[in-house]
Order: sequence, then C-alpha cells, then structure tokens
Amino acid sequence: MQLVSGHLKGLLSFSGREGRKPFWIWAALNLVLSMAMMAAVMVPTMMDMFSRIERFADEHPEQVTRTYGPGSYSIRIEGDHPELMPDFSSMIGWIGLGTMLSVILLAAAVVRRLHDSGRSGVWGLLPLPFLTAGMVMMPRLFDQFADGPEPDLGMFFALFLNNLAYLAALGVLIVLLALRGTPGENRFGPPPAD
Repeated sequence: MQLVSGHLKGLLSFSGREGRKPFWIWAALNLVLSMAMMAAVMVPTMMDMFSRIERFADEHPEQVTRTYGPGSYSIRIEGDHPELMPDFSSMIGWIGLGTMLSVILLAAAVVRRLHDSGRSGVWGLLPLPFLTAGMVMMPRLFDQFADGPEPDLGMFFALFLNNLAYLAALGVLIVLLALRGTPGENRFGPPPAD
C-alpha cells in the first residue's frame, strides 16, 4: 500500500529518480488493472453479441447452420447481418480511455526510472505516436467491417505496420527501463533510496 500511495502522490513528479523494483511493481499493478478493465468492457460486449447470434439462430433456422462436435459448437449464418455485430467503436473508446488512464498513471514513474539510468524522460514518449495512431485507426477499421463485407485492406495493413512499430518502440522502452541505474548521483539527483 505504501508503494501505491507513494506513486499516486508522485503522479505529477517528473523529477528525480526511481529504482527498478518499485517501478516494476507499479507497472505490473497497472498492467493487471488495465487487463481487468479491458475484460470488464469486452466480456459483456462479446457475451451480448453471442446472445444475439443465438437468438437469431433460434428465430431464423433456415439461415443458420449449427455444427456440434466434441467440445465445440459453431453457428454459421448465411447473408450479411451487421445488426449482430457488437458496437466496436464504443468498446474501443472504453479501451482507449483505460489505456489513457494507464499512461497517465505510469508517465511520471517512467520518467523517473529513465532518469535513474541517466536518460532523458523524452525516451518515454517513444511508443506514444504509434499507440495514438492505433487508437485512431482501430475504430475506423472495425466500422468498415460492420458496414460491409469488404473493408479497406490498405488501412488494415497500415494498422498492422503501425502495431509492429508500436511493439518495437515499446520493446526499446522496456529495455531502457530495465537497465541498472547509474551508481551515485547523476544529473537528475541522488540515487533512489530503495
């Protein structure tokens, strides 16, 4: 609890240094909370979609092929039925809000962790342009899937390449965050007390 309250108090403290152990505990806690929030948004949305598909299958058996197997069950629906699709833009909006909250909760800690190894906090911005681009392109792509059978493949590949660049930038940032701090005082202050 002391670690959590210390990080909450330091949300706007972009100066000083932070050791590896408290940073990674805080980052892991944020990851768990982000995953829980995503599940809280996605599971009800997907369960509602499955319920609508099941109801459609019961009401229109002539348009449906049900396949049963050991440990499996599938429904194939003939024709185009966009009303059965979930509201992806709303779901992505909630996930985007959760992602922004996570970035805000981690921002100052990332800067202090980078300072510990003598690096500028600007390195923490490396994945943000790709994250932002992905959050803008994803709802547009999902809307295209919902609107018709043929989405813009150019946008799909642009999003795919953007996501690869995001993962590469995130990987570089993670490596920088994992480096040992500089021994003794550096330009950002004395070593952390942890």
